[in-house]
Amino acid sequence: MNEPGRPDQTDVVAEGNRDDQPADRNTTIPPASRPRGRRRWGGRAFVLIVGILLVGGVGLGARHYYALRKEVKATARQQRDFVPSVRVATVQASPAVMSVSLPGTTAPFAQANIYARATGYIDKRNVDIGDHVKQGELLAQLAVPELDEQISQNEATLNQLRSALEQAQANLQLAQVTWDRDRPIVQKGFATRQQGTIDVQNLKAQQAAVGVAQANVAAQENELRVLRQNRDYASVVAPFNGIITQRNIDVGSLVQGNTTSGTFMFEIMQNDVIRVFLYVPQDAAFGVAPGIDAVVRVPELPDREFRGKVTRSADALQSGTRTLLTEIDIPNPDEALPPGVYCNVELKVPRKTPSVVVPAEALIFNRNGLQVAVVNGGKSELRKLNVTRDLGTTVEADAGVAAGEHVILNPPVTLTDGGKVQISSDTAAVAAR
Repeated sequence: MNEPGRPDQTDVVAEGNRDDQPADRNTTIPPASRPRGRRRWGGRAFVLIVGILLVGGVGLGARHYYALRKEVKATARQQRDFVPSVRVATVQASPAVMSVSLPGTTAPFAQANIYARATGYIDKRNVDIGDHVKQGELLAQLAVPELDEQISQNEATLNQLRSALEQAQANLQLAQVTWDRDRPIVQKGFATRQQGTIDVQNLKAQQAAVGVAQANVAAQENELRVLRQNRDYASVVAPFNGIITQRNIDVGSLVQGNTTSGTFMFEIMQNDVIRVFLYVPQDAAFGVAPGIDAVVRVPELPDREFRGKVTRSADALQSGTRTLLTEIDIPNPDEALPPGVYCNVELKVPRKTPSVVVPAEALIFNRNGLQVAVVNGGKSELRKLNVTRDLGTTVEADAGVAAGEHVILNPPVTLTDGGKVQISSDTAAVAAR
């Protein structure tokens, strides 16, 4: 605090700065060098501080760069010396029998369309669709009055011809007796030679007449046999055991017995044995032969399996589809398997060429094609794989790997040919399924 009676320096300065006081020219002005020196020392300090900070930053950056470079070298050395642990699976040889699933169609063992062979009206109809019939059972009876009249007329004509034959035979016997009686007297000269000639020629004429009569009787019998056979066609019978699947006539219907445009009367199928038709592709066709096992499944019958064997094949592939037409016979005693349905057929085809099974997880696909990585002596080997069949989770191949080798599952992207690898300790070699 200021002493009493002594003016305050602040007041003195304030009074000295007042404009109303006269300026004293002799007053000494403080030199201007003092504020300038302070500013100069402040700039030098600022430059010094910036320099220190810059040097410190460069030092820190160099230290960080050195540490980063050291870390990169350590990482590269670690990657170079790192041996990845991989999961593997054992390549298995393909089974001797190849299972092939193909679509098929069922058909009856025997099927017949029954047409009319005689012209007439339906007198009786004994069956309808869905009826089971036995071989020889009467299906329908035709009324054929015109044919009956023809048979009656031809039977009468046959009787006439037989009578004519008997007459010719009697004339022959008379001629023979006459010649036997005249022969001795002609030889002894008691009758003329002309009489003997007449008797001989008459005998030959009667023999020829008998031959003609016999031929007429035989021809008429043959014609009558044909008519009676046509009459038998009026009784329509089942050709084999089966079931009626179509009926196109009823009582009173007119049917035509024309061989080219006869009336379609019935359709009958034999379904105690079912035939299955399927087309086997080329990769499995070479193993298809009569006697191999087959299993037929129908989607609508999930609880049933129908077993049979291949009975026949076309022995030639169709050029358009490269498939082999094959037939399988399935016993169907309970008629549970109907004809004409879609089914799935599993064939047990013997394998003709050896192959191996590789898991799909081991496949590598890149610009070099399809490959697998095989563990051999602690190193990985990339091999090209020739796949013959794709089974989804596995593939079949006939070249590239051998049975018993270990292939790497889900190989890493960094895997290289000849790189060191080790089999994972927490997973044993998994057999390829």
